[in-house]
Amino acid sequence: MKINVGSVVKANAGRDSGGYFVVTEAGGTSCFIADGRSRKLAKPKHKNMKHISPTGSMIDINDITDKQLRIRLRELSKAE
Repeated sequence: MKINVGSVVKANAGRDSGGYFVVTEAGGTSCFIADGRSRKLAKPKHKNMKHISPTGSMIDINDITDKQLRIRLRELSKAE
């Protein structure tokens, strides 16, 4: 499954492993991810594509706040 902007992913490696994030930028072998709490939309984290796995869900990140992002990710993580 291809990872695009707005894809919900789960981190498999690193300090944030096990957490759910949304992809804010993607390209090549890396992407930028945010969760609205420790990684805000204004300052996303750089992550290697090998260290994340897609969940199959999408979030429209246009005009969304960090609080709304946290709520959406919490709902999606409970569903899985």
